[in-house]
Amino acid sequence: MGSLRTNNRFFVITSLSIALLVAIFLSPFASSDPDGLDRVAQDHKFEDKALEDSPARKLPFYNFFDEYALRGVPENVATPMAGLVGTLVTFGMAWGLGKVAVRKHQTLPEDH
Repeated sequence: MGSLRTNNRFFVITSLSIALLVAIFLSPFASSDPDGLDRVAQDHKFEDKALEDSPARKLPFYNFFDEYALRGVPENVATPMAGLVGTLVTFGMAWGLGKVAVRKHQTLPEDH
């Protein structure tokens, strides 16, 4: 049982490390072309019809992120920092949901 736990821990740490390396070091090389939704909006000429006070602007993360960059951070590190924060937040949410799912699964009565 201990070996399985060690293997799982190694897998999680290695995977998270790779994801962080990609987010930090490769994000500055991302394409500056518009992403899928922005491109469709431009192609169909409705990008100017967006709401000025969109629901996304009311989310708590809006104060920290500007598109794919971190607000209030020098431009050359804003995108890698956003990648770092985004990766850690996503990992934390997935980890937490996994812990809740495992806990609920363990407390369910077994069918015999």
